[in-house]
Amino acid sequence: MDGTRSSDVPLGSDNTTSQEAGETPPLRVNRTRTGIHAKPTPFPEADLDDPALYFNRELSHLQFNIRVLEQALDPSHPLLNRLMFLLIFSSNLDEFFEIRVAGLKHQIALSREESGADGLPPRQVLAEISRITHEQVERQYHILNETLIPALEEQGLRFRRRTQWTEAQAAWVREYFAEEIMPVISPIGLDPSHPFPRLVNKSLNFIVELEGTDAFGREGGMAILPAPRSLPRLMRLPSELCESGYTEYVFLSSMIHAHAQEVFPGMEVRGCYQFRLTRNADLAVDPEDVSDLASALRGELLARRYGSGVRLEVADNCPDQLSRFLLTQFELEAADLYRVSGPVNLTRLMSVLSDVDRPDLLYRTFTPGLPRQVKSDVSLFTQIAQSDILLHHPFQSFSLIEDWLQEAADDPDVLAIKQTLYRTGADSPIVGALVNAARNGKEVTVVIELRARFDEADNLALASRLQEAGAIVIYGVMAYKTHAKMLHVVRRERGALRYYAHLGTGNYHSKTAKLYTDYSLLTANETLCEDVHMVFQQLSGMGKPRQIDTLLHAPFVLHDRLVAMIDREARHAEKGQKAQLIIKCNSLTEPQLIRALYRASRAGVQCDLIIRGMCCLRPGVEGVSENIRVRSIIGRFLEHTRVFHFHNGGKPETWCSSADFMERNMFRRVETCFPLLDKKLAQRVRKDLATYLVDNCQSWELQTDGRYRLLDAGDAEPISAQETLLYAYAAKP
Repeated sequence: MDGTRSSDVPLGSDNTTSQEAGETPPLRVNRTRTGIHAKPTPFPEADLDDPALYFNRELSHLQFNIRVLEQALDPSHPLLNRLMFLLIFSSNLDEFFEIRVAGLKHQIALSREESGADGLPPRQVLAEISRITHEQVERQYHILNETLIPALEEQGLRFRRRTQWTEAQAAWVREYFAEEIMPVISPIGLDPSHPFPRLVNKSLNFIVELEGTDAFGREGGMAILPAPRSLPRLMRLPSELCESGYTEYVFLSSMIHAHAQEVFPGMEVRGCYQFRLTRNADLAVDPEDVSDLASALRGELLARRYGSGVRLEVADNCPDQLSRFLLTQFELEAADLYRVSGPVNLTRLMSVLSDVDRPDLLYRTFTPGLPRQVKSDVSLFTQIAQSDILLHHPFQSFSLIEDWLQEAADDPDVLAIKQTLYRTGADSPIVGALVNAARNGKEVTVVIELRARFDEADNLALASRLQEAGAIVIYGVMAYKTHAKMLHVVRRERGALRYYAHLGTGNYHSKTAKLYTDYSLLTANETLCEDVHMVFQQLSGMGKPRQIDTLLHAPFVLHDRLVAMIDREARHAEKGQKAQLIIKCNSLTEPQLIRALYRASRAGVQCDLIIRGMCCLRPGVEGVSENIRVRSIIGRFLEHTRVFHFHNGGKPETWCSSADFMERNMFRRVETCFPLLDKKLAQRVRKDLATYLVDNCQSWELQTDGRYRLLDAGDAEPISAQETLLYAYAAKP
């Protein structure tokens, strides 16, 4: 296919640059197919349960991470951001092994192997994961060593290996080792009285070969040298020791390696090799066995650091016998071993991005904008009461939500505030405003999802802070994670109570709001606000499902209503009417929703799916999915908006949601999906969607065989959706 690039292309392939540095981005263009007008010729009935129609979830997840790695080769990204993408690949892969691979291994260990709609057994999936991951990890280090490090050095950023140290640098390292590393390092000799230590998940360690006799007469053998977790993995050399015009760094692993001999005085170090173990990090909390979720989680957080091993990374020069020894200690197989040409803990290099003052090597900064209707000198309550306010983060400011919540905390007419928190740091402005509100005598109720993966410790801390301030803290419903993003405010106005609400597709987190694309709706619509109130009542109280008129919420009605809306679009197509749907979300894995999309495609509905990550639907299958296009946008910002648009026979509906098209979101989480009732706001979101559908710079299209191809503008005008939206919404300089 001309003008495209596959996700498994050679390293030297180029992307099309969306725009040259300093040029004005193109204005937003909106060219997209508008649907099928004529009733199509029917195909023979297809078996929509056929496993051949579904991609494996885990392998699709892995393909997404490969697309992230591809960004490290894209010259349209600034150089340090290309390094960032390479490191994100490592971080994503860590979590993939900690959760997804660990889950597959757990199934096999318990002889409870389950296949998904794709029909692949876990053992076969694991074998394919191993094959793909070994190839991509080798490729990742090749990109780092052969492309990025040389390019960074050309720009004055140098990573010094041990063999490259000058005499002055070596002396500085020797002093640093003696003063900062040696006092906190704890070598562990391996003998009958010193069994193999229990090492922390993803910690940097060294296995050391020793020869000689120690002070107690013990013969040399092997020792384990854990790197101090309190020390940074990358140190900047003093400027006076650097070559003129260069900023230079040394790795902690190189410093320890260079001075391992000093840790074992009188012994000969025959070899010193870094390694890292990745463990199962999924938390197991049984609802039937827990009376106090917070206490149970505190115990599980300690256990997470020492789960069963799932992957072993070693230096590529580590002898085979030592690698086999480590595999045996961690009860792993040869397929679980990854030899790497460089540091085993690449994610820790992320510190370079904040340490280096080189704005020329990073994305240009921008100031998030605000809708024109927002006035800085008018109460936000007054403005929300006049009309709904829709924000598109990060292009538009998340601080408006923080400002509104702080205004609510200080407003004497506000009586109560209720909010869900999924991923929010304890020191965030959102939590600070809730604390102030509670101290000011408001009724503050916060539903905190303690089990938000890898944010459990932060959520426990913010729960304690809120409780100390006098807020009522609820941990949601034990069997269901509370993933909905809702804020509800009760205010007395002219002797009556009025409701206000915020609904969003993303978390109440000021940092990720600068990196993730999300929608936020501030509204005083009576029906919508009443529904939000009812959902909070369900979460905090007990009883049968309440009557909720406008919101769609999981686990009760969201899934069935989405299936019904997709089927409704199919009926319009069967009548020969224009029919189109656009689904934008992070993942598409739920089989019933996929089957509904297949039915719509067979009926002639034009289905445009913008799925950033996992997609188990197979597009382009004749008679089943030839009317479905799937694309994934990978760029500067993490695409996180969940938007569902239905043409609906000329009466269009546009919904935003906290939920993805996944089983867990539909059946095991509390989620909300809200309509954009203001026609202008709905039209604006549809315009945004149309912009994504014409992206030809950062858009990867899913092929029938499961590969993704990067769309190339060719001779056409290059269009980057993210750059276009940034230009449209951000504040103008």
